[in-house]
Amino acid sequence: MGTVIDSANKGANGSIPTDKKVKVVFVLGGPGSGKGTQCAKIVENFGYTHLSAGDLLRAEQKSGSENGTMIQNMIKEGKIVPSEVTIALLQRAIQEHENDKFLIDGFPRNEENREAFERVTGILPEFVLFFDCPEEEMEKRLLGRNQGREDDNIETIRKRFNVYMESSLPVIEYYKSKGKVQKINAAKPVDEVFEAVKAVFTPSDAKVAAA
Repeated sequence: MGTVIDSANKGANGSIPTDKKVKVVFVLGGPGSGKGTQCAKIVENFGYTHLSAGDLLRAEQKSGSENGTMIQNMIKEGKIVPSEVTIALLQRAIQEHENDKFLIDGFPRNEENREAFERVTGILPEFVLFFDCPEEEMEKRLLGRNQGREDDNIETIRKRFNVYMESSLPVIEYYKSKGKVQKINAAKPVDEVFEAVKAVFTPSDAKVAAA
């Protein structure tokens, strides 16, 4: 499997033109922060392609490939799928898609993911879109979901939230130190949240023109 960086920067014979530059935005937020809804709106309004690390892993499991079976077994045993596996799936998705603007949702989940992604792909994110939402609000949303997700009970929700806080916050702090975090108050209603998101994605010259 060729990598994005091979095709994009080294002129390897891949599906990506050698002069293609890839724009990546990491989207982070706890369970119930509404980032999936906002990603769909960003795709619709700003022409990004939405890549969910979790969806890619699930699709690979269903594909019946050797890799998929390995992922399935690791998840069954409660092990964390190695960064390299998730990164390879993300790279493949980026490489196979004709778009050059990507939202990567739910990744990097921890510092090790972040370091490995930058090292393996050579891609630095434009910025990190961080949906900040209080735990009580996330709990309320998740418990009110009628999707029937079996992992949406109060105990599991709190566990998921704690895991998210412990693993993702160092990633957010790292990018904050680089001036790359766009923090969005995700406790507001969906449309208000998207107004804040729009301001982040609208180039400043376009804002001036619209004023």
